[in-house]
This record gives sequence, C-alpha cells and structure tokens, in this order.
Amino acid sequence: MDNVQPLHSEAGESPTRRRFQIGAINGMMAAISAALGLPALAYLFIPGKVRKQDDWIEVGDITRLAPGVPVELTFRRNRIDGWKVISEKSTAWVVKTGDNQVTAFGPQCTHLGCAYHWEQDKKEFLCPCHTSLFGIDGAVTAGPAPRPLDQYQTRIDGTRLLLGKLQQAGSGERKA
Repeated sequence: MDNVQPLHSEAGESPTRRRFQIGAINGMMAAISAALGLPALAYLFIPGKVRKQDDWIEVGDITRLAPGVPVELTFRRNRIDGWKVISEKSTAWVVKTGDNQVTAFGPQCTHLGCAYHWEQDKKEFLCPCHTSLFGIDGAVTAGPAPRPLDQYQTRIDGTRLLLGKLQQAGSGERKA
C-alpha cells in the first residue's frame, strides 16, 4: 500500500467544495458587473447617434400666398435628443413681400413668449398678453416687447417654401 496518494498534497490544497463555490460566486459577480457596467460606460463615453439632420423644413407652396397678407402655417420638425427623435409641431407667420420673396416670423412674442395673431383690420400683429403691437415687417410699434419678432431663415426651391433655423431679432428701434 505504498502507492496510495494522500487526499491533501503538501504543495497545495486540492479543490474543495467551498473553494469551488467561492470561485463560482466571484465569476457570477464579474459577469453581472460586465453586463451592467459595459452598457453604462458605452452610454457615457460613446456619443449619441449621429444622424444627418436636415435643417430645412418644407412648409408650403408660395403660389398660394397673397402678397402682403400674413398667413400662419403649421409644420412638423424632427428634433434629435441623444438617441431619441422627437417630432414637434410648430407654426410660423409667413408674409409674401414680393415675387418669390418671403419673410417668416416665429410664433412667440418677444416680450414673454405669448402667441400673437394678425389683426387684419388694423394691419398689425397683436400680442393679447400685454398688448405689444408689431408691424407687418415684424418691427415693434407699441407695447413692452423689447425687440422685433424673431425670424426663420427662408429659402425658396421652385415654388416650395423652406424654413431653416429661428434667429433672434436684434434690438431694433420702435416705429412711431
């Protein structure tokens, strides 16, 4: 019986049930940490989806606009917020000033952001919140509004009107 090996070797312990379970638990913790941690790190360090976003939105046909008469046009614009695409409904007041010349105003008053409307009989834009008045060119004619109406960039492609970004109007002089 000289050839019998002892259960425990003197160089190191043989695997026991306890050591196996500790190793299994550590392996599962590593797998769970990787499963949760890698997406979190990817979210933090990899930029959101990069999509080609066209800044120009088609809002209508300019042949349907009467010169000198503001019309409120409604359109939808997609906005990308990280990984999410949001479709927003918006409006613009569009005035045809000449043959293939158009001005488009943002829908909010420059005083406190209220929606204004066109008074056809008075030929001016009226903000009902604090009675700011704007001319057909967007300039302030009366009221507390500090600057003219904001304008969209406009581009005409054939007979289609395209709107770009809304640009804040500079501080303008009031018309008397």
